[in-house]
Amino acid sequence: MMRRPIIGVVGTGSVSPGADAAAEAVGREIARHDAILVCGGLGGVMTAAARGAREAGGTTIGILPGADIHDANPYIDFPIATGMGQARNAIVVQTAQVIIAIAGGYGTLSEIAMALKIGKKVIALQPQFHIPGVLSAQDAVEAVRLALALIESPPSPCLSV
Repeated sequence: MMRRPIIGVVGTGSVSPGADAAAEAVGREIARHDAILVCGGLGGVMTAAARGAREAGGTTIGILPGADIHDANPYIDFPIATGMGQARNAIVVQTAQVIIAIAGGYGTLSEIAMALKIGKKVIALQPQFHIPGVLSAQDAVEAVRLALALIESPPSPCLSV
C-alpha cells in the first residue's frame, strides 16, 4: 500500500496577515497534491495552513502541546494531545517527511534545527535570513512542488551529534 506524503508546516503561532496568507496557500497546495498536512494544531500559521488544506479537501493532523484535543484549531481533522509543551515540536518534525517553514520565531527555529539534525529537508517560504541546509521557495506552489520532489528522492542519512 502506498502511503500519502506527509508535509509539516511550522511557523509563528501569532496572527500575521502576510504569513497567514502564505500558510493558507501552502495548505491548499498540500491538499491539491493529496498529501497530508501535519502541524502544531494551534493558531497563526498552523490555523491558516490547516484551513487552506481543509477548504481544498485535504487531511490535517495537529500535534498539540497540551493534554486536551479540544484545544486544536477547528481545521484539524486528527488532534493528538501530547501534554508535552514545546517538546511536541519533535513529534511534528519526526512525523513529517519534509518541513515547510513560514515566518516564526524561536519555536520555528527549533523545529528547523531538529529537522536538519535528523536529516529531514526544510524549505523556508520567503525566508528573511539564510540558514545553511534550508532550501528557499518564493511561493506556495514552489514550496510544495519542492517538498514533494524531496519526498520522492532518497532519504538523507541522520547526522550525528
